[in-house]
Amino acid sequence: PQAASTRTDVRDCSVDPPYLPPTATNTTARLTALRAIMGTHGIHAYIVPSTDAHMNEYIAERDSRLGWLTGFTGSAGTVVVTQKKAALWTDSRYWTQAERQLDCNWELQRTTWIESIGLWILEEVPVGGNISLDPFLFSIDTWNGYSRALHSTGRTLHLIETNLVDEVWGDQRPPPASSKIYSLPAAFMGRSWQEKVTGIRQQMKEHVRRPTAVLLSGLEETAWLFNLRGDDIPYNPVFYSYTLLTHTSISLFVDEERLLASARQSLQAACPGTLCVELLAYGQARAHLSRYAQDNVTIWLGTEYTNYGLYSIIPQEKLLEESYSPVMLAKAVKNTKEQELLRAAHVRDAVAVIQYLLWLEKMVPQGQVDEFSGAQHIDMLRKAQEHSRGPSFQSISASG
Repeated sequence: PQAASTRTDVRDCSVDPPYLPPTATNTTARLTALRAIMGTHGIHAYIVPSTDAHMNEYIAERDSRLGWLTGFTGSAGTVVVTQKKAALWTDSRYWTQAERQLDCNWELQRTTWIESIGLWILEEVPVGGNISLDPFLFSIDTWNGYSRALHSTGRTLHLIETNLVDEVWGDQRPPPASSKIYSLPAAFMGRSWQEKVTGIRQQMKEHVRRPTAVLLSGLEETAWLFNLRGDDIPYNPVFYSYTLLTHTSISLFVDEERLLASARQSLQAACPGTLCVELLAYGQARAHLSRYAQDNVTIWLGTEYTNYGLYSIIPQEKLLEESYSPVMLAKAVKNTKEQELLRAAHVRDAVAVIQYLLWLEKMVPQGQVDEFSGAQHIDMLRKAQEHSRGPSFQSISASG
């Protein structure tokens, strides 16, 4: 077997000078700038996750902070930067990819456990040191995990609301999404958004804790509730938003200039009234929630999609926490019409797959197909089907 050291497609940091493949990114300047900002804030270690403020698995380029800082483009990972070291934790799907994309500024840690990240931090950060992160990029569970790992160790876990990677990235950071947000055509709606809102309010009334509001942070939740769709994240028909739903008001935090006129009309046809959607800027969600939480209220939320930054604004006694919000659970139960639509979509997709299998039977014996051209062909066949809005993830194509 070929010795690992003779491979030319992965980095070799044991030789002098180190060998880097052409796929590796030079991150020296980025790390130097980040460390300078950390120094001005008195931060000894800074943690960067691979997710965004809505805990999405897929993220927009603008939110790919870990990718920009490291050059590593895998979908899962955590980075910790200290004044002297930088490390990436990722799972076995991505070890080879990381060795191709990282330069020798980075240690690759072949695990994803928060405990192992915590132990590494304790080795690198002296007692009395500050460990910092952006609370709007961490789930409640992940924050609690770090809190436990560092508890009573003499180090402080410190929230910092300015994102330090964004400061370094500066005007090179991709711009916010600008594509239009549109209403789902009536033929594809299982129920009107007004019926959905009424159903959620009914659940609020019937709940033993009598919540006064539901907070929605998951992008699918708001898209489903209002029958709206967008293109802010590749392979996902969603748009950046938060929703705060009470018994008498509906606040949708979104870039309202991006709403098509028909979508705005749908949301505001019943204004003023309890089924009138008030449109507020996406960036106002935090301040609005903070004001609302000062009153005599109970806010119902799903912990899986709510970031720690928003969660920490609400006093503990005013929280009704469940893993998933009532909207996420309602969305999971499909009515008769939605089931019909799902089946019809699967039939159209099956046609594309059958066409693809026939094409493979003809083309493979001629030696005309590789994995990449095969993936391109099935994408084309699916796109040709009626109502196609594109695949739900990049086609994974492999043979042998």
